[in-house]
Amino acid sequence: MNRSCSRAVPHPARACALRAVAALAAVATFAPSALAAAPATSLAAASAARAGISAGDTAWMLVCTALVLLMTIPGLALFYAGMVRKKNVLATMMQSFSICALISVVWMVVGYSLAFTDGNAVIGGLGRVFLNGIGTGWDQAFTLGAGSAHPLPMRIPESVFIMFQMAFAVITPAVVTGAFADRMKFSALMLFMTLWSLLVYAPIAHWVWGATGWLNTMGVADFAGGTVVEINAGVAGLICALVLGRRLGFGTENMAPWNLAYAVTGGGLLWVGWLGFNSGGALGANGRAGMAVLATQMAAAGATMAWSGAEWLRHGKPSVLGAISGAVAGLVAITPAAGFVLPGPALGIGVVAGVVCFYMVTEIKPRLGYDDSLDAFGVHGIGGIVGMLLTGVFAFGPLTATAARPLGAYVGGLHLLRVQAIAVAATLAYSGAATWVALKITDLVVGLRVTREEEREGLDVVLHGEQVF
Repeated sequence: MNRSCSRAVPHPARACALRAVAALAAVATFAPSALAAAPATSLAAASAARAGISAGDTAWMLVCTALVLLMTIPGLALFYAGMVRKKNVLATMMQSFSICALISVVWMVVGYSLAFTDGNAVIGGLGRVFLNGIGTGWDQAFTLGAGSAHPLPMRIPESVFIMFQMAFAVITPAVVTGAFADRMKFSALMLFMTLWSLLVYAPIAHWVWGATGWLNTMGVADFAGGTVVEINAGVAGLICALVLGRRLGFGTENMAPWNLAYAVTGGGLLWVGWLGFNSGGALGANGRAGMAVLATQMAAAGATMAWSGAEWLRHGKPSVLGAISGAVAGLVAITPAAGFVLPGPALGIGVVAGVVCFYMVTEIKPRLGYDDSLDAFGVHGIGGIVGMLLTGVFAFGPLTATAARPLGAYVGGLHLLRVQAIAVAATLAYSGAATWVALKITDLVVGLRVTREEEREGLDVVLHGEQVF
């Protein structure tokens, strides 16, 4: 009890209550006039500090980030786990899950800096190691390559851009694991993926999307990762399959998928997640993002129908595995084109990718004899090449994906096709060579492959001491 109140009147509680009411009334009376009389400079300064940030763009990019992350866990984890044998289900899911954690840390420590800070034409600098300096502009709009010859202004904070690109850096090496399913050591996986992320993914991301990257300045049209993600992962998977060799029993034992229901569920999550994967390339909620969603849906639909139709004609029945493989082929192929093409060409790209990838996986791969377990190269590598080249044929521009510069006139043709072909060739050559180097380093340090006995027993028990049931 307040002593001054108790001395003023015989009923101290009532007096204190009256004083409180009077004080509140005074505050209520004063507050509006105080705000009206206050200078506007402080409010203007706060607004200026956040100038350029769009709440809508930021919210949309956060949604896209979540969708891309969903593609790896649980999407790709289920998709791949459903296609291996029962004894390797948990080990396969563990690969995607562990890569998500590992590459997130690598990206924060140095990967993002190498990919997206200003350096030279080949690699970024070290200005954002451990995300140094990000706290100084956390509530301001971000400009990629500010001060460079080709800056890309956005209306989102850098933290959102970092996280969106991190999700891409996570799913790309996870795709590679499909090529060597059933036979790589877990220790080898962790070391190899760390090396691969830094030696292969970060440089190619800088070439294509970095403000000073040589393919970017050349004018390459890669909206969401036809080179950086798809061709890169596909050729890396092929090199892994060749270096590690075939699975035991390949060509003689039954290696049919253990649970296609898992694979269909994972494929569905990939399809839905891919809408955010591709439309996020617009870097905001705008017309280009909307067109990318529509183009992605049409390409996936067209490729599903094309693969199933080709399989129906060739083998008499359209399989479930074929349908989901076709959908992924279409999603892969439209990735570089999604923000640059109209719905009709998008459908055509999907149809072409579905047919080409079907014949690559079912006809050409068996003749060549390599063991790309889950067709990382046949679907992602080949589909990415198809998409990149057809983007050069069908692209509408301008090719800078910003809200201020929406789709305009047709810009495809021989010049852009030449640039696209150079990007494809450079990605194939560099990713193949650097992946081989990373594998050899890993083999020297920890070894690459489990023993024959361990492979026969299954990776679930050997590597993790657990079984799916």
